[in-house]
Amino acid sequence: MNKSAIVVGGSNGLGLALVVQLIKKGYYVYIFDKVEPDSAYLMDVSNYEYIFCDLSYFDESIFKDLIINDDVDLLMITAGFGRVARFEYLDYIEIEKQFKVNTLSIIHIIHLFYDRIVKKNNFYVGIMCSIAGIVSSPLFSTYSASKGALVKFIEAINIELEKKDVNNRILAVSPGSINGTKFNGSECNDLNQTSELAKEILEKMRNHETIFIPKYDEIFKNVVDNYIKNPHEFGIKSYDYKIKSGRIDENKRTKIGYLSGTFDLFHVGHLNLLKNAKMYCDYLIVGVHPDATHKGKQTFISFEDRKEIVNSCKYVDKVVDSCAEDSDAWNLYHYDFLFVGSDYKGTERFNRYEKYFEDKNVDIIYFPYTTSISSTKIREKIIFNTKNVGDDSEKH
Repeated sequence: MNKSAIVVGGSNGLGLALVVQLIKKGYYVYIFDKVEPDSAYLMDVSNYEYIFCDLSYFDESIFKDLIINDDVDLLMITAGFGRVARFEYLDYIEIEKQFKVNTLSIIHIIHLFYDRIVKKNNFYVGIMCSIAGIVSSPLFSTYSASKGALVKFIEAINIELEKKDVNNRILAVSPGSINGTKFNGSECNDLNQTSELAKEILEKMRNHETIFIPKYDEIFKNVVDNYIKNPHEFGIKSYDYKIKSGRIDENKRTKIGYLSGTFDLFHVGHLNLLKNAKMYCDYLIVGVHPDATHKGKQTFISFEDRKEIVNSCKYVDKVVDSCAEDSDAWNLYHYDFLFVGSDYKGTERFNRYEKYFEDKNVDIIYFPYTTSISSTKIREKIIFNTKNVGDDSEKH
């Protein structure tokens, strides 16, 4: 029976090159990625299966059947992202996402398959790290930190495996830039430039090796030696090299949205508001009011329960206590969009907001309310029904 392999991040770049090589070796490959694989290189769909996977929102259930599938004997993780930029140009959402994708979700996958790794049977594992996780890499700070954490994790686990007298190891692949990949600036995949590297990686996984730095003797031995000799001087030169290379990218990557509300008696109108807001932004922050005194009303649901209800909505990325003013929330979260119901347009408060945000590149988006329902209508109906029940009970 043919063996099966898992390649996380196998739709593009080196991951795709690894998939092609595995299929040539007779493997059936499960490709986990955010996008479907490049069909120009994978014509025969009988050799692989694509499964959607977004490591920034990790869902362990997509691996549940493969964890116990004895046909699977190889796991390769190539997913990851980063960019060359000064730290102040990285918002906290991008930083958080980098660590989720580059480190935390990968460690989670290893944890899921760890029972397979510690068995006597061969189970081959490789993880794409980076030379930036080994040497100082200014202007690549959080990417370097996320990959550095991964390198140290792999080092530690391999020692534990050795002490358990297990032959299996995790291969840390730590390249510099890889030609022929979109990560390195190519507009498309070029397997002519990545196939040989893919073959080398698979061979080293088969040999249960623990670290592989491509072009080590030709280039990176000298790089690592210089870093060890004088980390500060190496860092200064690395900084200057990146500046001169023209690779620096200090554009804002993440579009942040913000809205606030009481969210009492959560209903489909609230859901529509959150759903529509999420369509505009990558990351949606929702501020929940502690009460409804600003509207002269009382709430039926407690503050903590309302936050929990909103937080459970799939369109919401973060729930916070609302600020007194939505403009105060901008000082904390530097959002790009402020969402609100259309009945606020033209009010004194939002006229003031429009003036305040003129020089801050913030768009105020006014959404029409779901006219068939509102918390006010539900509240009035509850009060009316409660009153009628009370009146009826008094008659009896």
